[in-house]
Amino acid sequence: MKLTVVGCSGSFPSAESACSSYLVEADGFRLLLDMGNGALGELQRHVGLYDLDAIFLSHLHADHCIDMCAYFVARYYRHEGGRCGALPVYGPEGTEQRLTTAYADTPSASSMSEVFDFHTLKSGSFEIGPFAVRTEKVSHPVEAYGIRVEHGGKTLTYSGDTGVCEPLHELADGADLFLCEASFTYGKEDVPGLHLNGREAGAHAQRANVGRLVLTHIPPWTDPEQNLADARLVYDGPTQIALAGAVYEV
Repeated sequence: MKLTVVGCSGSFPSAESACSSYLVEADGFRLLLDMGNGALGELQRHVGLYDLDAIFLSHLHADHCIDMCAYFVARYYRHEGGRCGALPVYGPEGTEQRLTTAYADTPSASSMSEVFDFHTLKSGSFEIGPFAVRTEKVSHPVEAYGIRVEHGGKTLTYSGDTGVCEPLHELADGADLFLCEASFTYGKEDVPGLHLNGREAGAHAQRANVGRLVLTHIPPWTDPEQNLADARLVYDGPTQIALAGAVYEV
């Protein structure tokens, strides 16, 4: 699998990065994990606008899904070749309604479903193209899911947004690469069921015995180097900070 970091900033775009969005590719299939603020523009640096095969939305906070509204415009009002076909979109219950409301002026209440084929996420295992995936509900104020993606004997786990929780450990268990949020600073912010800090992300990685930890979703007000140092105190594997444009082979 090839993982490209399209955007990795938490809460709102930074000067260096769009919000959460990650492109996973294998066997010519392109799966996008989240499409937050600014992601659609950055995505076009890595793949054609109409070349995605499926989208996974971990939850419906704007920094993970709001550019779906802009993508609707690109797919619905496409001039060359007419309107695009319905692209599979996997998201929490109410995804279509949330995006329709956010867009505010779709031609009809069903316009989103003309270009997106919505599938409601639940905890469980299924297939998306060549990928065997498992999703689990994680700890966040809104319905949110982490995802485990397997292909060719390799595993990638993406936390989405979450606090400390057992389902995240289950998704990450033995993963080759763990893309894990680290929004908070250890010793500064402590809001259970909202986000992880660097040390908590590292502790999850150590317990799950993952091959590599990549810290992501770090807001502009959080010091990434501090979170990196905190993670390394408790996880003894290779650890990096996600950067926009970074590419990983899994």
